[in-house]
Amino acid sequence: MDARVLCLGALHFGDASGYEIKKLFEEGDFRFFYETSFGSIYPALSRLVEDGLALVSEQAQDKRPDKKVYSITDKGRGLFAESLREPPAPDKIRSDFCFLMLFAHLLPPATADRLIRDRIAWYREQIEQMEACNADEPLGGRFINGFGLAIYRGAAAYLEQNRASFIGELQRDAGQPKERPASDAPGAAP
Repeated sequence: MDARVLCLGALHFGDASGYEIKKLFEEGDFRFFYETSFGSIYPALSRLVEDGLALVSEQAQDKRPDKKVYSITDKGRGLFAESLREPPAPDKIRSDFCFLMLFAHLLPPATADRLIRDRIAWYREQIEQMEACNADEPLGGRFINGFGLAIYRGAAAYLEQNRASFIGELQRDAGQPKERPASDAPGAAP
């Protein structure tokens, strides 16, 4: 999704500075959907202002430079609503954990086991936080919270159900000598 649309979505909830929008992607509701940087937020906000989709005002701050606060215009609300009608791109899962597990055969089994246990604990923490969300969120927020809960519960259950057999296989593989390719076998012709 375009950074301009993401910023319009953030401004749809209320006026915000670029820093506040970035925090929405780091710690707020948007953290589950996208990662973005100041390098994409500030140019997007500048373009929104240039195109009449947002307004900017400066607020004086004590012992700091003035803070730029952005607000969405009616034209911006219209473009945002229109952009919501576009079909979404397929979901992408980017996960350091999945990358590590792809190469789990190169890790000591105890390390792989610790990583899986830590990830289960992380999912359980996230599930607990999501279950504590207010029921007075907008309908879309409640729906997507339920969707997120289903994904995290499913992921935690999968790891819990498959951890022991996976680690068992890693342990068996670690205890067996690796076969060398035929060209590396002693006495093989070069």
